[in-house]
Amino acid sequence: MRVMKVFLPVLMALALASSAEAQANVKIGYIDSQAILDQDPSARTAQQQFEASLATYQAEVQQLGEDLQQLIDQYEQQQAMLSDEAKANREEEIRLKQSQYQQRIGELEQQASVRQAELVEPVMERITAAIEEIRDEGSYSMIFDVAAQGIISADPALDLTAEVIRRLQAAAASQGNVGGPGQR
Repeated sequence: MRVMKVFLPVLMALALASSAEAQANVKIGYIDSQAILDQDPSARTAQQQFEASLATYQAEVQQLGEDLQQLIDQYEQQQAMLSDEAKANREEEIRLKQSQYQQRIGELEQQASVRQAELVEPVMERITAAIEEIRDEGSYSMIFDVAAQGIISADPALDLTAEVIRRLQAAAASQGNVGGPGQR
């Protein structure tokens, strides 16, 4: 027991000393991923392509909604003149159309999600590669993202955002590929 009382403080001192030495070698930087996405040509192109796809999906949903509303309006106008059997048939037709409408919305949301992922993935791979290259070249231990709101305050000298943007723009210019990924 007495050995533990002597041994424990020695271990703590060694741990603190090695921790202080390790901290002296830690180099940290940060980026703003939102600023990078806003200025990366391929990210802008991917966003435009996604918005075009989304507009197509929205147009289809709007048309389906209008068709459903027209069916409901016709039923309401003719309801007084319909027999009980005809009413039941029309109500079932409306329920079926509503079910198809909801199912199609779900399918289109899934398609939109898949389309977004296929457009964003190559962009994120390029950005991650540029950040990893900077981390490796600069011997950074860690690079944080201020857009993730994990950093409350930081020295602007540690901000690597402009360097990431510069590299992405240079890569896009050298490839002559401002169009970006997944053009259709």
